[in-house]
Amino acid sequence: MSEGIIRRRALRILQREDVPLYLFALAASDVARIADVARISRDDFGKLIGYQRPEKKQHVNQIVDYLDTDGALFPNGLILALPTSVHFRSSRGPGASDGLATAGELEIPCPEEDGAPRPAWIVDGQQRSLALARTRNTSFPVPVAGFVTENLDMQREQFLRVNTVQPLPTNLVTELLPEVPTTISPRMSARRLPSALVDMLNQDPESPFRGLIRRASTDVDKKSGAVITDNSLVLAIGESLNSPLGVLFPYRNLADGTTDTAGIRQLLITYWTAVRRLFPDAWGKPPTESRLMHGLGIRAMGRLMDRIMVSIDAAAPSAIDDVMTELWRVAPVCRWTHGTWEGLRVDWNGLQNNPKDISTLSNYLVRAYLQARTSTS
Repeated sequence: MSEGIIRRRALRILQREDVPLYLFALAASDVARIADVARISRDDFGKLIGYQRPEKKQHVNQIVDYLDTDGALFPNGLILALPTSVHFRSSRGPGASDGLATAGELEIPCPEEDGAPRPAWIVDGQQRSLALARTRNTSFPVPVAGFVTENLDMQREQFLRVNTVQPLPTNLVTELLPEVPTTISPRMSARRLPSALVDMLNQDPESPFRGLIRRASTDVDKKSGAVITDNSLVLAIGESLNSPLGVLFPYRNLADGTTDTAGIRQLLITYWTAVRRLFPDAWGKPPTESRLMHGLGIRAMGRLMDRIMVSIDAAAPSAIDDVMTELWRVAPVCRWTHGTWEGLRVDWNGLQNNPKDISTLSNYLVRAYLQARTSTS
């Protein structure tokens, strides 16, 4: 191995012409020299960067303890996204290829200085890679599959695909989905638009949810002030988008596949701004102190939105006041932070974020709203 380059015997497999795939081995100490982990986070402008979940220290320590034993067997390989600067030289002779794979030597650039950017990214096996960097058995050989691309979208797509056996955290998947251009599965595709809308609500200066939504990229910051689980909003918005009875459903043109996202944005901001103004004492608190910020409250108020917003022009100057007028009809029965849900005979925090309790509270609020409207009409 010359300075600045790691050379390894490899097999080249061409599954697609534009993305070469190589199978090779690295020593444990080599992994940390050439590959880094793309942690999921956001830059100063709110743009999503990376895709990997945080380190699980206990899991990493368990792997290190095993690797440090004499009889370690470690067939679980790593998947790397390699830079286009790698170079492959095919072996000579008729036996170099069997029609499926070609044998040869792979050259991977390696930074010569500590702290310099590493050329490859770990797509799968980050906990294993961290353990390999810490094991005393630095020469331990590790199987690697590396595909050549510097396209972040492709890296994210492969990351989601290879993590289907052991499910990824739901909030990590939903945050990544808007950044993956291809369809992973019908189920995941249905969550892409709601997740993108949740991103908007968390960053839009006019949104009442700005900075309050807890996403995978912000989970590491315990002081961020984010109190709402993103999955609850994703589900609430998705339900309204995909149900013919949902107020957001008409914003989708099923004939040509387009969606009026500007109209949806206006409706969501209008409705939830009215909710915040009507219940200021319950807004922005941790879910342990406010059932409005709890997944239960978000889902129930999302279903109430489908009833209220069908008769309101969200773009009208008086829209927020109009929504507050409608919400006043249910305000007397709401017990977000204290007291008892009188019609349900349950303490304010006695209901949980499960399908049964969500349906119970949703039906209770909708029934109270319809009764109040009938009595004043």
